[in-house]
Amino acid sequence: MIPCRSCISWFQVFESLQQLLTLLHVNNIIFLEFIFRRLTFTPFYFLVEPLDVLAVRGASVVMNCSAHCESPPRIEWKKDGTFLNLVSDDRRQLLPDGSLLINSVVHSKHNKPDEGYYQCVATVDSLGTIVSRTAKLTVAGLPRFTSQPEPTSVSRGASAVLGCEVSAELVPLLRWERDRQALPPDPRLLQLPTGALLLTNASDSDAGLYRCALDTGGAPKYSEEAELRVLPDAEEQQSLALLRSPSSLTRLPGQSAVFPCVAEGFPPPHIRWTRNEEELPTDGSGRFQLLPGGVLEIRDVAETDAGTFTCIAESGNDTLEAQAELAVQVPPTFLKRPGNIYAHESMDIVFECEVTGKPTPTVKWVKNGDMVIPSDYFKIVKEHNLQVLGLVKSDEGFYQCIAENDVGNAQAGAQLIILDLAPATAGPLPSAPRDVVATLVSTRFIRLTWRPPASDPQGDNLTYSIFYTKEGINRERVENTSRPGETQVMIQNLMPETVYVFRVVAQNRHGPGESSALLKVATQPEVQLPGPAPNIRAFSGSPTSVTVTWETPLSGNGDIQNYKLYYMEKGQHTEQDVDVGGLSHTVTGLKKFTEYSFRVVAYNKHGPGVSTHDVVVRTLSDVPSAPPQNLTLEVRNSKSILLQWQPPPAGTHSGQITGYKIRYRKVSRKSDVTESVGGTQLSQLIEGLERGTEYSFRVAAMTVNGTGPATDWVSAETFESDLDESRVPEVPSSLHVRPLVTSIVVSWTPPENQDVVVRGYAIGYGIGSPHAQTIKVDYKQRYYTIENLDPSSHYVITLKAFNNVGEGIPLYESAVTRPHSDTSEVDLFVINAPYTPVPDPSPMMPPVGVQASILSHDTIRITWADNSLPKNQKITDARFYTVRWKTNIPANTKYKTANATTLSYLVTGLKPNTLYEFSVMVTKGRRSSTWSMTAHGTTFELVPTSPPKDVTVVSKEGKPRTIIVNWQPPSEANGKITGYIIYYSTDVNAEIHDWVIEPVVGNRLTHQIQELTLDTPYFFKIQARNSKGMGPMSEAVQFRTPKASGSAGKGNRPMDLGPDYKPPLGGSNSPHGSPTSPLDSNMLLVIIVSVGVITIVIVVIVAVFCTRRTTSHQKKKRAACKSVNGSHKYKGNSKDVKPPDLWIHHERLELKPIDKSPDPNPIMTDTPIPRNSQDITPVDNSMDSNIHQRRNSYRGHESEDSMSTLAGRRGMRPKMMMPFDSQPPQQSVRNTPSTDTMPAASAVPSAELPEAEGPFLPAEEEPQGPPTAHVRPSHPLKSFAVPAVPPTGGPFDPALPSTPLLTQQGPGHPVHAVKTASIGTLGRTRPPMPVVVPSAPEVQETTRMLEDSESSYEPDELTKEMAHLEGLMKDLNAITTA
Repeated sequence: MIPCRSCISWFQVFESLQQLLTLLHVNNIIFLEFIFRRLTFTPFYFLVEPLDVLAVRGASVVMNCSAHCESPPRIEWKKDGTFLNLVSDDRRQLLPDGSLLINSVVHSKHNKPDEGYYQCVATVDSLGTIVSRTAKLTVAGLPRFTSQPEPTSVSRGASAVLGCEVSAELVPLLRWERDRQALPPDPRLLQLPTGALLLTNASDSDAGLYRCALDTGGAPKYSEEAELRVLPDAEEQQSLALLRSPSSLTRLPGQSAVFPCVAEGFPPPHIRWTRNEEELPTDGSGRFQLLPGGVLEIRDVAETDAGTFTCIAESGNDTLEAQAELAVQVPPTFLKRPGNIYAHESMDIVFECEVTGKPTPTVKWVKNGDMVIPSDYFKIVKEHNLQVLGLVKSDEGFYQCIAENDVGNAQAGAQLIILDLAPATAGPLPSAPRDVVATLVSTRFIRLTWRPPASDPQGDNLTYSIFYTKEGINRERVENTSRPGETQVMIQNLMPETVYVFRVVAQNRHGPGESSALLKVATQPEVQLPGPAPNIRAFSGSPTSVTVTWETPLSGNGDIQNYKLYYMEKGQHTEQDVDVGGLSHTVTGLKKFTEYSFRVVAYNKHGPGVSTHDVVVRTLSDVPSAPPQNLTLEVRNSKSILLQWQPPPAGTHSGQITGYKIRYRKVSRKSDVTESVGGTQLSQLIEGLERGTEYSFRVAAMTVNGTGPATDWVSAETFESDLDESRVPEVPSSLHVRPLVTSIVVSWTPPENQDVVVRGYAIGYGIGSPHAQTIKVDYKQRYYTIENLDPSSHYVITLKAFNNVGEGIPLYESAVTRPHSDTSEVDLFVINAPYTPVPDPSPMMPPVGVQASILSHDTIRITWADNSLPKNQKITDARFYTVRWKTNIPANTKYKTANATTLSYLVTGLKPNTLYEFSVMVTKGRRSSTWSMTAHGTTFELVPTSPPKDVTVVSKEGKPRTIIVNWQPPSEANGKITGYIIYYSTDVNAEIHDWVIEPVVGNRLTHQIQELTLDTPYFFKIQARNSKGMGPMSEAVQFRTPKASGSAGKGNRPMDLGPDYKPPLGGSNSPHGSPTSPLDSNMLLVIIVSVGVITIVIVVIVAVFCTRRTTSHQKKKRAACKSVNGSHKYKGNSKDVKPPDLWIHHERLELKPIDKSPDPNPIMTDTPIPRNSQDITPVDNSMDSNIHQRRNSYRGHESEDSMSTLAGRRGMRPKMMMPFDSQPPQQSVRNTPSTDTMPAASAVPSAELPEAEGPFLPAEEEPQGPPTAHVRPSHPLKSFAVPAVPPTGGPFDPALPSTPLLTQQGPGHPVHAVKTASIGTLGRTRPPMPVVVPSAPEVQETTRMLEDSESSYEPDELTKEMAHLEGLMKDLNAITTA
């Protein structure tokens, strides 16, 4: 309601006017007299507002309404938002107080003219209009029973339920009868919220015919009758059963809630109730009352009563449970009502309105009874407040904030009065400011400057008001300068591409002067991008998810295509984003109990619009996800043990730690005892234990959500007997003082008699007397530094041990602090008697068996053993351990340390994939050990957390369609990089699955991409991977391929992608490939398969002839073999040599590389078929260049081509291919196994050929010059090889071992260039791969080369067979040529 005049604080009014007058620089006294003579707020409010009503058809209803004002208001009524015409309405009429009377309510199935929402509207002419809350009129439906009573039997003393259910609005009109008479009041009879009748403690008088009746006006409507029979008392045991279970309810504060829970059984069941698993007090003293029959009644429901109610019925050994939810909804309530406002024209004002309720209310604003529609000048700010910009006189009136939710609505209003400007006082007024110009014009702001008026050229005492409006709009806004004499102002929050009209007015102490001439300025046009999405809200639905909602931007500038939701963990600097098609999204996978900020950007066809402001929300808490750390036990005496621990690691709390739960038990028993520790306490003394008993302890952290995981069990044994505390402690055994300039370091050892309890030590000191100052320290402490002493002064120091009985015998010592110039050290040892120096105690033994157990990428557990402990390794004294660690880098000498009181420690916060070294030392009192032997551990790998860097793209010289991509490894690789993936596309905004993928295996930092389109911009990204997964992508790098062979590509710098850039999310195959005719591919496939088949036939035929050897022709066969092999001679043994089994050696050659594949599943690219013979580079016949140089050259360029993915997955063996027309008619072939590690995924992956094993290349023999051949990878599914005959001669580097693949016919044969091809899977061409094929050296007649060398060929037979094979070759060539 609007505050009355008596409620107005005139002090607040005066204060507001003072601020206004200060702003306008006018005379306060004269202006106040002018105002209070004319303007005051007028009280105008509702005395009575209509309420929700339930009516019966045919009855009369009154909707109450009454308003107050100095002038009688005119009352009107709205139904469902439309004014009622009460003049011509026979059934509805307006009562004198403003209430609405509805006679004979009409309601039928198809005609419901009276049911709906009603609102009272009060108007005072020349003042304004206010509206009341809306009230709902509900008409009870036709009397109809959804269930009828049924005949029931009940034992004497038991309970029964008679059902008779109707719709919810008819329940208040329902009553029960027995034997057609109204039921008398009886506490044993209770009508349930559904209409059913509950009878408890049945007696014989309860028997009869029951029916229910509906009184809806007129004759009642009755249900069917049902007989209730009362049986004798039950004597036999009956099973427990629920006759009526509770149902979930929704209530408002102040209402009552009834939960039935009717059970039957013998013995009679006992009913009790819990709420949220806590027992409810139902003794009748509070709001919770247990009615007969087990019914729970909650009176005066409060919001805190919401929860889960459980009914527990118990009968003998039987127990039944039933649950129901109570939801409490709260109508809207105002936390802050709008206040009355005085204002001037052109000013900006804000009406504040804060509401609460459950569910959260929505807010709308009404001005003089009409809905306020948000616009450029009426805006909803801070969710509920109304801002009015550039006031005009017509804005005067009454503004109301109307809040509404599912269970009600409420309104609160305030009055706005527009003040007239006061007349100017006597005195000169300023003239118009001069030369008003716009010095800076942008899309949304304009800077204006001007010169002071001619009447006051200095203008030091002038202030200025800048009035502006859109062209064609009469509503002006005003902006004032911040200080006198300022002649410029920045006007912000303007609209793009809009013409604004500006004028400037100067003011002095007498009032405002003349206005400057109008200045029209148009703001700059802006790309038609969407505005910010209004009303962005975020709420956490679970510990790991947040739901964000927003509304469609008011200025969409076209259809909104999608939204991008950005979110970031608080304290981080990397935003994540997700594309959203609707107006809400739930982000999952978040950290528990962590603050996140969210913002939304709308996208249209032009790109991203204006971002919303950030909203911050914290995810819900959960139980801790990790146990507390470093649990230690300290045995205090025979009946108590002190527990100490550290909180769970950071990031695992999942909420605010509210306490810790301690469980402990005897080691010999399994039952345990629980003890809770509240707050942030990190220690607990467990008392009341048994003497000489071993106990196990574990600790778990708690949040409001529950208890997290517990630590491992840690054991300690109490003492057999307690120390003596019937007397004071004895004198400490030694006292050690070390004076410094302004301090003295005091250290000591405990009394020799350890049977007396020592609670602590008292240190006294002073100049000449030890009683000037006294300090007490803990019993475990062994040294203390006395600070703030005077230099060159004689101090007397005393040390006493104390316990609860008192202080013991003191031990005295004196020391003289050093002068400022003295840097020497003086150490004094004093014991009780005799006075002889006591040396430092001997050092302890260092811990042994230090082990580092890697737990994760940042955590390592250190464990060790202590030989100075008993065999059970139980710590019963005050020793502690110090763990130190550092990275195992020679330059790193900085250690980190931590203390522990157990034989293990959890080191966290380490770097991934980093080698650390650890060592441990033990300290007990003043004794410490040396550092132990070091243990080493390397943390696990983690996915790369940074992208590859320094990505550059250059064009390959002489090949404009080939580019070379270079990069550097990620700075945070977090492990060994196993490969990279290159993405490239011609559209930077394409989804990632539309980009082309180029995998790179290993840690290579360069890669070639071929067959790109000329004069086309490409965008490149690189992603690194290690054994743990893929890292982030690098920024896109743009590169334009050259226009022709001579031109170079343009640009390889990272491109500014603009705010509309959308990172891709998937991958796809390349759209750029070398198109190959399917016919050509099939023909090549037929040729390759045919070559392979014939090769196998040749090998089989030769093998058959080898088995037909005869001992009588061995000598001739050896001669024939020598003639065939040319200059190759076998030395050392007179045994005949038979040819090697080609098939067996062939399999050796093929299977060897498979066993040594470096990558079991490499991801490589393919090598497609060359389109023409020009794609195959001829081999240089010259042997002048060194083979080693060729290999190096090839490694630097051609080895960048990746291997076939399909071939890699199928485990292909390396093959060598040659056409048949280049094969010589006679040759001897010898295949030997390879020892080089050749990848199984490639036909010939690099220029390096397999190296020979030792027995095949004697050091004393010079090998023949190696030939070269072009070798292409074979088809992924087939692989056959026919090697060519290489030439001999030429230099050969013996330092480069090789495997002899082919023997030589003679030194005079020419070099054959072999043209081969393979079929790839991606369709891109690759240049031919020159492969060095070394010649077979002369081999000694030893080891494997002499196996099965028992036979050779007859010269005539060999010639005849080779002629036959030559004929087969010619036939095949004729077929392939056709």
